[in-house]
Amino acid sequence: MNIAVIGMGTMGAPMATNLLKAGHSVVVHNRTREREEPLVAQGATRAESPAAAARDVEVVLTCVSDTPDVERVLLDPEIGAINGLRDGGLVIDCSSIAPAATRTIAAHFAEKDIGYVDAPVSGGSEGAIKGTLAIMCGGSQADFERAKPVLEVLGSKLTHIGDVGCGQIAKVANQVVIAGTFLALGEALTLANKAGANPEKVVEAIGGGVAGSWILQNRSSNMLNDTYPLGFRTRLHRKDLGIALDTARTFEVPVPLASLVATIEDGLIAQGFGDEDMSNLARFVRKGASVPDGPMKG
Repeated sequence: MNIAVIGMGTMGAPMATNLLKAGHSVVVHNRTREREEPLVAQGATRAESPAAAARDVEVVLTCVSDTPDVERVLLDPEIGAINGLRDGGLVIDCSSIAPAATRTIAAHFAEKDIGYVDAPVSGGSEGAIKGTLAIMCGGSQADFERAKPVLEVLGSKLTHIGDVGCGQIAKVANQVVIAGTFLALGEALTLANKAGANPEKVVEAIGGGVAGSWILQNRSSNMLNDTYPLGFRTRLHRKDLGIALDTARTFEVPVPLASLVATIEDGLIAQGFGDEDMSNLARFVRKGASVPDGPMKG
C-alpha cells in the first residue's frame, strides 16, 4: 500500500520503520522536520505537510501526542490531511485522545466518504519496535477489515471493540489499569527493600504467581535501579489520565486510584520528571519511605 505516517515520535517512528520493512511505500511528516530524516534514510519519502503527505496515498496513519494535535494534522483547513486524502481513503489514528473528539473528527471524514478507525496502542516503545503492540480498534467492520493489513504489521493483538470511539474508550480503561499497576509495583518493591528482603529476589518470586505482569517483568528494573528511561513519558500518561478522568466524570464512575496517580504525576512533572518513563512513580514511594537515591540494596 501507499501509506502516509504522520508523527515520528517514540511510537510513530518505529511504526513507519516496520511498514517500510513490510514492503509498503511510506510518506512521512513530522512537525519537527529533522525527525523525518532517519525514515528517509530507510526509504521513506518526506512531505511538507499532512495534506501533502495524504495526497497520493490510500491510508493516512497518525500517531501524535494529544487531541489538539490530531485535530490539527487531520482537519486544519490549510495543512490538514483531509485536504489531501481522496474520497474512499482511510484514516487510522493510533494516538490516544478523547473518545468524543474522535467521533467528531471521524464525522468530518465520513462526509467525504473516507473511512476512519481509531486504533490506540499499548505495549510501549519495545512493542512499537518489535511490531508486537496490542491495538484497540473502533470503527465499522468494513473499515476495520481495510485497516487490518496495516495494523497487522504493527501489532500482534488486534481487537475490534465497536464503533468509532470505542478504541479510545478501551485505551482509557488500559491507562487506568496501568496507573494502578505501576504505583502498586513501586509500593511493593520499596516495602520489600525497606523491610529487609532482596527486592530482585522478590521480583523473581512474585513474577511466577498472580502478581506477574508485563509491567513487573519490563519495568521493575527501572524501579530497582532508580533510573527511568523511555518507555512511556510520564507527562503523556498524565494526559491520558486526564482523558480518563473526564470520561469518568461524564459517566459518573468513581476512579479514586486513577485520581491519586494523576495527583502524584502532577508532582513528578512539576519536579522536572515528566519526560521520564512513568515507572518513575516509584520516586514518590521511595521518597516517602526515605529510601536513598540510586539502586536499591539487596
